[in-house]
Amino acid sequence: MTIISFIAIFSETIYRERPNRCRIRSRFPPGSFATAPSVLGRPSAIMAAELHPRSGKLIGLSNSNRTAQRNQPVQEFNHGLVLSREPLRDRDVFTVRIDKKVNSWSGSIEIGVTALDPAALDFPSSATGLKGGSWIVSGCSVLKDGRSVLEEYGRDLDQLGEGDRVGIQRNGRGELHLWVNGQDCGTAASGLPSRLWAVVDLYGKCTQITVVSCEPPPNTEGEECEEDEEEREEEAAGIGGGAEGGSSTNNSPSGSSGGTAGIPMGSGGMTTNDALLFHEKCGTLIKLSNNNKTAERRRPLDEFNNGVVMTNRPLRHNEMFEIRIDKLVDKWSGSIEIGVTTHNPNNLDYPATMTNLRSGTIMMSGCGILTNGKGTRREYCEFSLDELQEGDHIGLMRKASGALHFYINGIDQGVAANQTPGVVYGVVDLYGMAVKVTIVHNHNHSDRLRRNNAIMRALSPDVGRPRPALSLTPDPEAPDRLLFHPNCGQKAAIIGDGRTALRPHATDDFNHGVVLSNRPLHSNEVFQVRIDKMVDKWAGSIEIGVTTHNPAYLQLPSTMTNLRSGTWMMTGNGVMHNGTTILDEYGHNLDRLKAGDTVGVVRKDDGSLHFFVNGVPQGPAAWNVPPSVYAVVDLYGQAAQATIMDDMADLPPLPDDSSEGPMAMSPGSPCSVTGASAASDLRFHQLHGTNAVITNGGRTALRQNCRSEFNDAIVISNRCLRDGELFEIVIQKMVDRWSGSIEAGVTAIRPEELEFPNTMTDIDYDTWMLSGTAIMQDGNTMRNNYGCDLDSLSTGSRIGMMRTASGDLHYYINGVDQGVACTGLPPEVYAVIDLYGQCVQVSITSSSGPLDNSLCTSNITEKSFPIHSPVAGVAHRLHSKHGKNVVLLGDGCQAVRVGGYAHGIVFSAKELKTDELFEVRTEEKELNHFIVHFMVLSIKVRKRGLTIPTANGAAHYANSAAHYANDTTQMSQLATQMAQHATQMMQHATQMTQHTTQMNEPALVPMSMTFLENHGKNIQLSNQNLTAARVSSYNQGLLVTAQALPRQQLFQVCIDRLNSSWTSSLSLGVIGHSPDRLNFPSTACCLKRSVWLLQRDSVFHNSLKICENYGPNLDTCPEGTVLGVLVDANGCLHLYVNGMDQGVAAQDIPSPCFPLIDLYGQCDGIGGNEKADILESVCWTPPPEVNPNKTCEYQALCSRFKELLTLPDGYFNEDAKYNLCYCESCHKLRGDEAYYKRGEPPRDYALPFGWCRFALRIKPHCEVSNTFKKWHIAYHGTSVGSLRRALDHSQILTAESSSVFSAPPVKVEGHGSYGEPEENSAPEREIPRVRLSPTMRYSGLEVFAPKVQFRDPRSLRCHNAQVGFQVCVRPGSYKVGPQSLGVSEPLDPRFSNTEIEWITKEKGGTLLYGLLIRVE
Repeated sequence: MTIISFIAIFSETIYRERPNRCRIRSRFPPGSFATAPSVLGRPSAIMAAELHPRSGKLIGLSNSNRTAQRNQPVQEFNHGLVLSREPLRDRDVFTVRIDKKVNSWSGSIEIGVTALDPAALDFPSSATGLKGGSWIVSGCSVLKDGRSVLEEYGRDLDQLGEGDRVGIQRNGRGELHLWVNGQDCGTAASGLPSRLWAVVDLYGKCTQITVVSCEPPPNTEGEECEEDEEEREEEAAGIGGGAEGGSSTNNSPSGSSGGTAGIPMGSGGMTTNDALLFHEKCGTLIKLSNNNKTAERRRPLDEFNNGVVMTNRPLRHNEMFEIRIDKLVDKWSGSIEIGVTTHNPNNLDYPATMTNLRSGTIMMSGCGILTNGKGTRREYCEFSLDELQEGDHIGLMRKASGALHFYINGIDQGVAANQTPGVVYGVVDLYGMAVKVTIVHNHNHSDRLRRNNAIMRALSPDVGRPRPALSLTPDPEAPDRLLFHPNCGQKAAIIGDGRTALRPHATDDFNHGVVLSNRPLHSNEVFQVRIDKMVDKWAGSIEIGVTTHNPAYLQLPSTMTNLRSGTWMMTGNGVMHNGTTILDEYGHNLDRLKAGDTVGVVRKDDGSLHFFVNGVPQGPAAWNVPPSVYAVVDLYGQAAQATIMDDMADLPPLPDDSSEGPMAMSPGSPCSVTGASAASDLRFHQLHGTNAVITNGGRTALRQNCRSEFNDAIVISNRCLRDGELFEIVIQKMVDRWSGSIEAGVTAIRPEELEFPNTMTDIDYDTWMLSGTAIMQDGNTMRNNYGCDLDSLSTGSRIGMMRTASGDLHYYINGVDQGVACTGLPPEVYAVIDLYGQCVQVSITSSSGPLDNSLCTSNITEKSFPIHSPVAGVAHRLHSKHGKNVVLLGDGCQAVRVGGYAHGIVFSAKELKTDELFEVRTEEKELNHFIVHFMVLSIKVRKRGLTIPTANGAAHYANSAAHYANDTTQMSQLATQMAQHATQMMQHATQMTQHTTQMNEPALVPMSMTFLENHGKNIQLSNQNLTAARVSSYNQGLLVTAQALPRQQLFQVCIDRLNSSWTSSLSLGVIGHSPDRLNFPSTACCLKRSVWLLQRDSVFHNSLKICENYGPNLDTCPEGTVLGVLVDANGCLHLYVNGMDQGVAAQDIPSPCFPLIDLYGQCDGIGGNEKADILESVCWTPPPEVNPNKTCEYQALCSRFKELLTLPDGYFNEDAKYNLCYCESCHKLRGDEAYYKRGEPPRDYALPFGWCRFALRIKPHCEVSNTFKKWHIAYHGTSVGSLRRALDHSQILTAESSSVFSAPPVKVEGHGSYGEPEENSAPEREIPRVRLSPTMRYSGLEVFAPKVQFRDPRSLRCHNAQVGFQVCVRPGSYKVGPQSLGVSEPLDPRFSNTEIEWITKEKGGTLLYGLLIRVE
């Protein structure tokens, strides 16, 4: 009897009244099923996705018991167990999202099921402690009742991050399945009981989770799921559907009727136990997992071979052996190889690569066939295995006729070999780039055809597509659209319907990236591309130009400048014709461009060639260029990807938004889904944040008071987005005052119900936002490093959001899909834009026509502003593009420079007409503050030249080209030698400044300094760019200031916290050129142009060491050290440490220069909370006096150890200035020499570097007579236990005593007395020998000064400490002799080992001068 499984559907009412009654789905024909027993003990209503109220002792539940958080996550790593509120239903996936993780622990989330009822459970500390029927997935292992039953299963849960989702499922057959981010990881265990609760352990790094859902996965409800699974089992087993696969004669799998989806299968029945798997015996580097369905090569970045795997049994006739590529690495050449062999894996001695086998083996390698290691067919198919990507499928089949066929993504590649032996095993060689594969048992043909679209992306231009017929003339019926020609450089690829060119392996090769246009350029037609992606590995960058060569016939060179005919190229900032430079200094340097910049070329009808950079014309580059030329782009060096910007008729500053333009309808653009009519009604809602203003009929939003307010400017769409509908805005205005920029996303909250917060990321429910590169849900970061960075966008950039029909959220940047940002969105969501930080104004783009010019600040024309002006009779305004230190006021009629002495250039908003006067008036001059206000009036252009007004009367220049005017009266003429006149004006301004400085002598005013937005990739800026932190790794922490450092101004930062996990530390200096477009290397020492760097105790210039032993070693600077740099009036660089000048480090520093800091190694931040704060009043003239006795952290640590010794304060000098720290920073700050002389006759002694000295009180009679000043200085190492007795007796004692840490102090009469101790001492006896030394390098050895361990009461860290005395020794009372330890190597370079030990027996010949402490 056929048994068909089914789902019993209950209602709660029916269940209570008739517990044994169920309703069977009516899609089955009558009589085709048998009655199944009802499921007792639980109703079949949809299970609530909630957690049980009972949980581990550190768990706190919230959000209606859907969110669990482990308390004290930094102090505790376990006791974080939670269970589902109800038992799981079959096929339901109990899914949780990881909300928060910490890095304090190892291990992470664990998930599974248990038969134990949580209502009566005594919760263990972790899930692996659950017994009595519990299955837990921990890391990549499966444990039953705490014991491992399966290793290397599925995904490693420890590697999941915040935002990832994990689910657990028991299917209808009693099997346990793990789901990670919607992907089934396969069977983890079988034979599970029916009544199970889901278990989640918030262990180790995982500190918070939220239950997302508890329902069957898509397309698995009811008997349909059961039947589909059974069908897939039958497909994997090779069970045909009636006709035998052996009868098929079609070369394509779809041609057979014997297998699922047309894949021919063997006629013999086969059970799932006989499914194709990988054999246990495999290559030496292979690791098998997933029940031997997955093979992975270990150490893929170190080894490229020894990755051979074979099937566990021979292949049957017409049986498909198919694998999926799971992982590739971009390091090696060559990739996966697949084939068959007659060798039994049990008896085979596996070779390093399968092509080394010289018998019984047929392999597909690249696009050819190798038999027994020798090539038999060089071009077997158009697909190359070396060019497949992750997710692609490769299959093979031995037909009953003996023919061997290979399949790539379901497409039959034809007969590879005709007479294949009857018994062959499938073999896969994970070679080179190929790292991991999985056997595919579900050969779904339609899925494979869809996957084949990935191949058609054409990583090689001729792969997988018919070769186009060569033609010199375009098809008259084809659209006349500029695209890239499919014939391109051997390392280049064309994607995006011909609009985008890239070098897929840009980090491996720097050339062979030449691409050409598909047709010649028309006269005056601009060919412009945007740089999409760059790599920082190579020198050089994009090159652009034109050539007369037809790309269809051209043998493309490695670089276009190698072509010696008919070619004009702009490279760097020069122009080359046929490989020869014709212009050296032309235009903007292309090597300095970044991702997002644009370059263009146009041949005008007069035959002149012009280039454009970011829409700015660079002037004529060549003349007499022939009319029929193709555009050329060379993706060289750093340039990795570029896209044609072809939606403009002439030179466009920024892309237009026309729906007819290809940029508005980029590949895969969703605009076409809804149509123009649907998109045209999208507007901003009338409700918005307090600082937002909606204009232009709801299509434009701006933030008012943008220089005083940075938030409270949220705007939302006027209606929900439809499925597949794109909501796109263009950034029209930005300010550089704030950090951070626009944030965009969607929310399910209706505008009428939304209480607009300061920023949208403050909302903690039903909201998904993109902030910078982070995807945030309900205010929590789900994932970092999404495909785009909103903080890096500039004016003119377009941002779009789209919710797909499946509930996925996609972002589009300038029409390019950035991929899935998040999933599971509800059906009704509103678009949200947060005009935050730098972003001030946006407008919704139109899908029915181009944007109104008045909305695009990048294309300001005369219509952009009204003719009337607040100033009577003034027809001009200032352009919105101006120097970064300029602020426009008075509706564009007034300009104010708000900071610095430069970046104050302003332009008129429109062109000047002939005989039109443009005049400005100086309103305010404050030369001390370098602030000047201007009121725009007029400047006059005559037919023969230009007139510029002055406020101070006449200035005559001999030429009739231009004229000055004062109060509209012509005064003089302006010469065409503008450089000479500029020099005279600068000299005049210098004289004025010098004169003013003499009148107000020290009048330099503190200047506000902020960090530049351009910085190392591990740097995060905050606090209005005043604070920086290195957020990961130990390098990539370079940052510079946005403002230049004026002469005689001190720039300082403070080291707040050090990370002992790394070595080395902060370095700082100055850079002599603008860092705005600098590509920062990993460390400062890699900068090799106009850089002066202070690193450790050395000075470097352009990475070359120019000075050693300068100042303290910056690697040893403790927390709290204040470091600064200053360039004096003579151009000399100074280092300041804790306010003390260390002297001149370098000379001839250029002006302007910018402070440079490298947060390297231990120093992951400067300022509070592991961050870098520019100190308040960051720049000022150095104070004339500083405190040289500032206590350092090392001295403070030694002081805390001294307090633990419980020595009476009366033994020590009350004046703290005599307490000296000899750590490396402190002694260099004081400028101490290593050796000094003391006494009569003078004798050398070494300063105790590395120790801290606490001055002892001198006996009064010695202090008065000053006799000790004639004595010599020496040192004596001693034990901690001897300190008190030595101080009590005012002399060195050699008798050992117990440590003060283990016994009470020795009782001494006359405590605190400074008289002679003899009368209270033991009877006089022979004075023992006392060892002294002029250097602590000898007296501080552990044999003399034993180490003792203590715990610092402040940091609670354990340290080792040593103690000793600095003593005065009466000359003649000691004998100089050799060291007594038998050491052969010199202990101190100044003292010979034969004279390093002083011996004295003379009583009263020594005077205790200071207590020395060293802490490690």
